[in-house]
Amino acid sequence: MIDIAASLVLLIGGAFCLIAALGVVRMPDVFMRMHASTKAGTLGVGLIGFATALLVSQTGFVLKAVVIVAFIIITAPIGSHLLGRAAFRADTKVFQATTEDDEVARFRDPD
Repeated sequence: MIDIAASLVLLIGGAFCLIAALGVVRMPDVFMRMHASTKAGTLGVGLIGFATALLVSQTGFVLKAVVIVAFIIITAPIGSHLLGRAAFRADTKVFQATTEDDEVARFRDPD
């Protein structure tokens, strides 16, 4: 029964990683690509790590899987935020349908 549950979770995690990859390829600007890769990619890696921890029930392996998933959960949003901030400050072109708030100009120049 655990094999079936782990296989299902592994497939769902793989599907989320595929969706993240498609989002990076298909989205029109850097901010949308960043969002797709971070959200779906983190969930996909988390589910794959959970599935592998279920399948291999050795303590050392489960600990490694937990550490890997925790590292991804901690670093992916931070890296994504820094990439988005750099793209924002570099005045990267955004998708034409994107609207901008009037208050956003004060964030472009930190001085």
